[in-house]
Amino acid sequence: MKFKKYWLLLVLSIAAAILTACVENNDSAAPQGNSEGSSEGDTRTFKIAHVVQESHVWNATAVKFGEELSALSDGRLNVDIYPASQLGAEADMVQQIETGTVDFGFITNAYMSTREDSLNAWFMPYLFNNLEEAVAMRDSEEAKQMLEALSSQGLVGLDFAFAGNRHVLMKDGFAETPEDLKGKKIRIIGSPAMQSYWEKVGAGPTAMPLSEVYTSLQTGVIDGIDIDLDALATEKYYETAKYLTLTNQMTFPTVIVMSQKIYDELSPEDQDIVKQAMKTAVDWGVEEAVKREASNLETLKAAGVEVQESIDTAPFQAVTDEVRKEFSDKSDIVKSFIETVESK
Repeated sequence: MKFKKYWLLLVLSIAAAILTACVENNDSAAPQGNSEGSSEGDTRTFKIAHVVQESHVWNATAVKFGEELSALSDGRLNVDIYPASQLGAEADMVQQIETGTVDFGFITNAYMSTREDSLNAWFMPYLFNNLEEAVAMRDSEEAKQMLEALSSQGLVGLDFAFAGNRHVLMKDGFAETPEDLKGKKIRIIGSPAMQSYWEKVGAGPTAMPLSEVYTSLQTGVIDGIDIDLDALATEKYYETAKYLTLTNQMTFPTVIVMSQKIYDELSPEDQDIVKQAMKTAVDWGVEEAVKREASNLETLKAAGVEVQESIDTAPFQAVTDEVRKEFSDKSDIVKSFIETVESK
């Protein structure tokens, strides 16, 4: 009996010694620094999601961000890009970003304006004569307020990038006056301001994803589309519709967002790296977008597209005034944004 007790005490002593050694070893291996986030020196690959093709300027900007991120972090931080709605519709993407299963999104301002009223400011009719004027508002106080407003949704608003201004491609004839558009089924991206504008013009705005546009034009489900030149060139909608009117009725940003959950996991140093890399990438991307406005137009002309390069916007003035008032009444940021642009 005494022999059994001796062996039992010996086994328990050995077990206690092993447990103590494991605990001490784990303590010494624990990462130093911010215990609530990642430490500087961690290796990480972020997921970026968006809806456009790989040839689109937004994807090129995401690629540039990955290059800058890797360079600034000495290869520790990298990205995987999921283009062309590979991770679902934008509503699904944003939900994944909120939960942290996707890290970044280049989400259309059209979709984001359904979640934050102030973002409709970018869609005020005929506010910008060209893309350069829109890009100049990227660093405005109002633009910063729009991004800050997204914090309540579990999102870090990082920046705005651009695809170009919006124009009209029709299967039959140009779109120079509201009469040319009355009763026409025009594909739009679902957005409060876009919906309001096209309804007031007298058209039949029809929201649908990019993946359905080509066949819808081809089969006559829609008569035309509200589109930027980069998407028009990369998606090749000109193969089914030949009449392009450079209306410049709105601009078209993407809202670049990051998961707040993921951002908070990063060390302060890595947070700074992310922000610096994104700014450099978007600075490059907006310049590229401006260049593409001209090159895409030449590409479209070479493909046989008939182009009406300028229109008199006076016939659209009444609609413009109505839409601007409607959304200024909903958001002080929209009102201030319009006033700032008009004062320049």
